[in-house]
Amino acid sequence: MTSMSSPDTIAFPSMGGTPPFKPTGQFSPVLTPFPSLEGPTSPPPFKAAGLQRAQTFRHAPPVRPTLRTRSESILAMIDDPLTAQASDVFSASSGSPRSLPAVPSRKLYAIGDIHLSFKPNRIAWEDLRPHPTDGLILVGDVGETREHCEMAFAKAKSCFSEVFWCPGNHELYTLASHKNGARGVAKYQECVEAARAHGVITPEDPYTVWDGDGGPCLIAPIFTLYDYSFKPDDVPIENAVEWAKEQDVLATDEMLLHPDPYPTRQDWCAALVEKEEKKLAAAVAEYPDLPLIIINHWPLRQDLVKLTLVPRFRIWCGTTKTENWHKRFNAKVVVSGHLHVRRTDWKDGTRFEECSLGYPKQWRDAKEMGKDVNDMLREILPGPEPPLDGDAPTLWRRTG
Repeated sequence: MTSMSSPDTIAFPSMGGTPPFKPTGQFSPVLTPFPSLEGPTSPPPFKAAGLQRAQTFRHAPPVRPTLRTRSESILAMIDDPLTAQASDVFSASSGSPRSLPAVPSRKLYAIGDIHLSFKPNRIAWEDLRPHPTDGLILVGDVGETREHCEMAFAKAKSCFSEVFWCPGNHELYTLASHKNGARGVAKYQECVEAARAHGVITPEDPYTVWDGDGGPCLIAPIFTLYDYSFKPDDVPIENAVEWAKEQDVLATDEMLLHPDPYPTRQDWCAALVEKEEKKLAAAVAEYPDLPLIIINHWPLRQDLVKLTLVPRFRIWCGTTKTENWHKRFNAKVVVSGHLHVRRTDWKDGTRFEECSLGYPKQWRDAKEMGKDVNDMLREILPGPEPPLDGDAPTLWRRTG
């Protein structure tokens, strides 16, 4: 999220026109084609999303051979002495039975909008602690360049067993300092390539069965963009940007986020929504008993966008086309960022988590309380129990 009405606009203070660090090297191309990234053609069918054969996990329901899950037990992924002790339990000479070692807990966390173009956030990100059995969701806006993506993904994968990512508006920026840089769909593809090089799961990859704490669930990263429909009813959509400018509000996206090869951002958004809608619907139809964890940088619902200082910024915050997706697609949790307003909401029995870190000044209060980036991670699963009536007052999370 960036608005001209705040100090953090257009120019990025810590960037100085060029990245403050050098690229980390060349990376291999993606292993599979991007049928959905070739421009304004009809969205691919569900099978093109790359669903593939999976193995069944303990505690997970039978999985048909079109859904991706983890291919090995979590105990095989970590150097844990408990695994070596397991066989000793059965071969012990003692006549009395011994207890089996406890299986490590597996939690799913999320954080968004880490904005690594800011030096304080880069320093903070390096303090991320290892969670060898846990998963992490990066909900977009890790930065503006491939180097920012590399930094975010490398650190996350070094600390977590699984990492999921969806793009925010900042990953899609083409900076003036990057002459002839990738634009629009090509810029998104560049980010996906970086993610895949680090084993990070993206919206272009199969949904994943989470069989850890709070599961089983389908982890569903999506990418929808926005179409200016979060506007008053009496404002024509073609006048939405001018309506925002009446109060000196203009998103940096209007200068740096290009829709190429689509004619407009609205056209790109429409194609993305159609594609994601088909993929979600097919997954729910095939696996009706598995609730979803939907991950999207932009909020799915307009009523969750409360920006008291810049209320007209909301036109860059989503699309009304996703308003009922949490009910339609059996979402247990919807994870988002973008607003830089940390909060937890309950709607219709679904938990909505806005878990952005934000610019350095936006989490300064937490730092002054002695908290670091680890304290700002939001637990998604298992998470709290839902309220009895399905709804609850907003829980504001100013300090995490």
